[in-house]
Amino acid sequence: MVLLVALGAAIGAPLRYLTDRAIQSRHESVFPWGTLTVNVAGSLVLGFLVGLPVAPWLSALLGTGFCGALTTYSTFSFETLRLAREKQRLLAAAYAIGSVMAGLGAAAVGLLLAHAAS
Repeated sequence: MVLLVALGAAIGAPLRYLTDRAIQSRHESVFPWGTLTVNVAGSLVLGFLVGLPVAPWLSALLGTGFCGALTTYSTFSFETLRLAREKQRLLAAAYAIGSVMAGLGAAAVGLLLAHAAS
């Protein structure tokens, strides 16, 4: 199982980095669009996986490994603090609240999609 988690993470982490850089390069805003995108996408995928009857090995590979490495709570926290320290407090609050709500919403949509598919 540990190797499956590592394999999933080996795909999820570079994908997170590349996606973040690609999205941020298209915006001149200080708002962390890239991190928001990967966190919401990962929440959607994880919600979908939770809603399906998947084998433990697939859950380890995709849920723990891939989604765990694709999403990033530490970067979310750092970027929220960075915005607040740069006197962008309203933007920091919007990012924090919006990220949590969007992540939960995406997970719920993923769960609903899984139930509809099965």
